[in-house]
Amino acid sequence: MNIKREEQGNVVLLQVKEERLDAHNADELKQELANLFEAGRNGVVVDLKEVRFIDSSGLGALVSGFKNASARQAELKLSGVQSQVKSMFELTRLHRVFDIYSTMDDALASF
Repeated sequence: MNIKREEQGNVVLLQVKEERLDAHNADELKQELANLFEAGRNGVVVDLKEVRFIDSSGLGALVSGFKNASARQAELKLSGVQSQVKSMFELTRLHRVFDIYSTMDDALASF
């Protein structure tokens, strides 16, 4: 999986550079998020602006990251969610769980 990692102060930005977040690559994102929170990071933004498709594995990786963050009083936020991906969040009601922002800058400003 192609993930670009960048640090902005105390927040880690993860840009998913894939068109699909599915069973073939979701475990890598799940592990990356676990590593960040286990290392003591308090804030992570996952930018999904290039993701056009997400399946249950992709959603599961994000939910796992969210649980990891919550257990450590940290925050995981999403940005750049495209309409097709957003519909999956709405269908599964995960849009009520995650803080979702239009842009990475908006997500960063929320910390």
